[in-house]
Amino acid sequence: MPIPDLNTIQLAAERIRPYIHKTPVLSSTGINEITGGNIFFKCENMQKAGAFKSRGACNAVFSLTEDQLKKGVGTHSSGNHAQALARAASLRNTDAFIVMPETSPKVKVAAVKAYGGKITFCKPTLQAREETLYTIISNTGALEIHPYNDYRIIAGQATAAMEMLEVMGKADIIMAPVGGGGLLSGTALSTKYLSPETIVIAAEPEMADDAYRSFHEGRLIPSESPATIADGLLTSLGSLTYPIITEYVDDIVTVSEEGIIRAMRLIWERMKIVIEPSAAVPLAAILEKKVDVEGKTVGIILSGGNVDLDSLPWL
Repeated sequence: MPIPDLNTIQLAAERIRPYIHKTPVLSSTGINEITGGNIFFKCENMQKAGAFKSRGACNAVFSLTEDQLKKGVGTHSSGNHAQALARAASLRNTDAFIVMPETSPKVKVAAVKAYGGKITFCKPTLQAREETLYTIISNTGALEIHPYNDYRIIAGQATAAMEMLEVMGKADIIMAPVGGGGLLSGTALSTKYLSPETIVIAAEPEMADDAYRSFHEGRLIPSESPATIADGLLTSLGSLTYPIITEYVDDIVTVSEEGIIRAMRLIWERMKIVIEPSAAVPLAAILEKKVDVEGKTVGIILSGGNVDLDSLPWL
C-alpha cells in the first residue's frame, strides 16, 4: 500500500463524513495579542469520541469488508484511539478488543466501556501492550488496527488539516502535536499537497522527546520511560509514520511540562473550551518562543479534549 496521496485522503473524507463532526476552526483575539500571530485552532477536542482519532478509526473500520470484520478488531491504546476504535466497531456491529495500560486515565477507560469495547489491562510499556494484544488476536482472530502505523489511519487523520486549510485559505505554519505520528504525518501530507509553501512544525513534550531526537538525529529512536502529563504523546514513531515525517515535516520542537500546563490553562480560560494536555503542546511551543509566529498566520490542530476533570494539572 503506497503513502496516501491527495485522492486517497479525499476518499477517506467522503468515507468518514457520515460518522464524524466537521469540527470548527476558532481563533482568540487574546491569544493572538499574547503571541503576536494570527492563530487558528482546529477543534478536534469537539470531535466524536473527543479526539481526532475518530477520523482514522472510522476510515480504517469502514474500509473493511463484512467478512474481514467477522471476528472483530483489536488495538492497544492509552485512550483516544481505544475510544475511537470501540465506537467505529460498534457502528459496524463488530467487537473491539482493546489493550489499555493500567495507568490509562479513568475518563478514557470509562468511554471505551461505554462504546462497548472489551478491555484488557496491561503494564504501561510498549512491549506489554504489544504482547498482550498479540495474545488476544491469536485467541480471537480479530484484525489489528494499529493506532498510527497504518496508512488507512494516516489518511483519516489527514482530513483534519485538509478541512482546516479549506477554512483558513493561506497558512504560513501548520502545527500539530506528535506521539506515534499518525496525526502529524497525515497533517504533513495534506499540507504539502494543498499548500506546499506552508511550513509544518510538530511539538512534543521534552519529557517524551523521542520524535524530536529521531527527527534531528536521522534515525528512529524508540520512546523509553516517557514522563509527561500529555498522556496521548507517550508512544514511539512507527515504521510508516517516521519516513513521512522525515520527508514532509520541516521541524520538531520540544516544550516543558510547565509550558504545557500554561498553554492548556490559557485555552480553557480565553477560549472557554476543554482540551487535554496533549492538545496544548503546539501552543506551548509558541508561548516558549520555540516557534516564531510574529505576524504569521498559523493553524494548530487541537488534538483532543478527553481530560480527567478530577485531576486537572493546575490543581
